[in-house]
Amino acid sequence: QEPSWHLLPLLPEGKGHSKQILVLGLDGAGKTSVLHSLATNHVKHSVAPTEGFNAVCINTEESHMEFLEIGGSESLRSYWKMYLPKVLLLIYVVDAADHARLPVAKQLLHQLIQNNSTLPVVVLANKQDLEGAYCITDIHDALALSDIGDERKMFLIGTHVAEDGSEISSSMKDAKELIAQLVLEAQ
Repeated sequence: QEPSWHLLPLLPEGKGHSKQILVLGLDGAGKTSVLHSLATNHVKHSVAPTEGFNAVCINTEESHMEFLEIGGSESLRSYWKMYLPKVLLLIYVVDAADHARLPVAKQLLHQLIQNNSTLPVVVLANKQDLEGAYCITDIHDALALSDIGDERKMFLIGTHVAEDGSEISSSMKDAKELIAQLVLEAQ
């Protein structure tokens, strides 16, 4: 399958009304499923990896938010940094049950934000419903989030995408409210 480059939205210059949010994380972390849950308030698991980019708009009463997800496979990670300077917020999704790849997730996150000291970061420790998933404190340590600095707003929320078709979990609702709040503050 060819990468869906035609989905790549053109980022407007300047602040404008667009509130673009970057969604990153390793392949398989659950970025697309999380985005779908945030957008629709219902659960739909995505099994196919994102080949390229995935753009989702979410309208709330207060704001219009544009989420740009970039696939997490190695070939796509080189694009991550290009988009960072133009966004209001970074959402970084990690698979809390994928212990073996947490060091890679940590390294990539730290590389991403080292040159951007004020960008707010929301880390979603996803797949909390899986057996063996790390709890929030373990994820906090595994990603060395205390090293990220006090200058930025940083949040860590445990999430899971429940059964297909069901309503989203309270943790996802909390995440959505937090993201909307951060977007309002970032303008």
